[in-house]
Amino acid sequence: MVGEASSPLKLSLAVVLLLFLGLTSYVPPPAVLARLPLETRHPIVSVHTRLTEEVEARKIVRTLALAGGMGAAWAVEYFPWAYIEPEKGRYDWRHADLVVDAAYRQGLNLVARVDYVPAWARPKDSTSRYVDRQVVKDYGHFLFTFVNRYKDRVKHYIVWNEPNVAAEWGYGKISGGAYTELLKTAYERAKQADPEARIVSAGLAPTLEKSDLGLDELDYLQQMYDAGAKDYFDILGAHAYGYKSPPDDPPAPDKINFARVELLRQVMERNGDGAKRVMITEAGWNDHPRWTRAVRPGQRVEYTVRAYQKAEQDWPWVMAVAMWEFKLPRPANNYNDYYTFLTPDFRPKAVYEAVKKWAKGE
Repeated sequence: MVGEASSPLKLSLAVVLLLFLGLTSYVPPPAVLARLPLETRHPIVSVHTRLTEEVEARKIVRTLALAGGMGAAWAVEYFPWAYIEPEKGRYDWRHADLVVDAAYRQGLNLVARVDYVPAWARPKDSTSRYVDRQVVKDYGHFLFTFVNRYKDRVKHYIVWNEPNVAAEWGYGKISGGAYTELLKTAYERAKQADPEARIVSAGLAPTLEKSDLGLDELDYLQQMYDAGAKDYFDILGAHAYGYKSPPDDPPAPDKINFARVELLRQVMERNGDGAKRVMITEAGWNDHPRWTRAVRPGQRVEYTVRAYQKAEQDWPWVMAVAMWEFKLPRPANNYNDYYTFLTPDFRPKAVYEAVKKWAKGE
């Protein structure tokens, strides 16, 4: 088991097994290589690494090393349930182990987002976002198993993603109460596996929508509180995209900007939940030359650094800001390529260098 002392013979057998399975660049567990200290002056700096589709171990290690090298203290990563448990009771931990171990050795605080329903856990022809009572039960069991496996290296877990939009909540009417049922089960099962686990509520999609396609995240969060969610998360997850507005653009209920997260904070305080902190698990600006919601490259650099500064200086209740998305394994050939900090071949962009200079005081 990772984390236990291993003999040279056991390590050799592990190498042989990984090579047999087609995984190159064997990554020893934390017991073999010491954990690196964090090197940053500003632990608010975080990134959403998006390693889900990165299949090469050496590239996983290099990505996380560059994140730490930029001065990031946190990394948010997606662990799809369906990838790890493709058949009920049969688990494939290989990729997850590589990511968790590499982040641990780098000294990063890993935040694991867990969702994506496997085919065996839902009706035929339904989507991977389908949720009913049986899915809630099965998800709870999987999260218990996941937390139990990684509790010595991971302490923060995000339950689902953007359940206030139909694209991410694929069964029935969008409802903060329905999500709270999932959150409650996840919270209880995770705490059973590790009482020190910290549950982060799903980052809600910033939207002004009020239809079957989506629900304004401020209204949705209030629905969660009305359903009793206060007792079933430790940290509020939030998404804070700037689009064309600078970080200091003031918030308002009728517009989407980075500072809109202040309105979520107000909902928390109205519900007597101001003692909790907020983790921004997705944020950022895009500099695609033809996307209507993009800014110029220079603005993106300026706004990104200023957003970290603003969160650190003005929002003591925010513990981390994870910018979307650090690197893609291959070009997306759309606007998503223009959120990244690194090119697919690991070349740092101007935004990477600017954040590194600020975070490390260079």
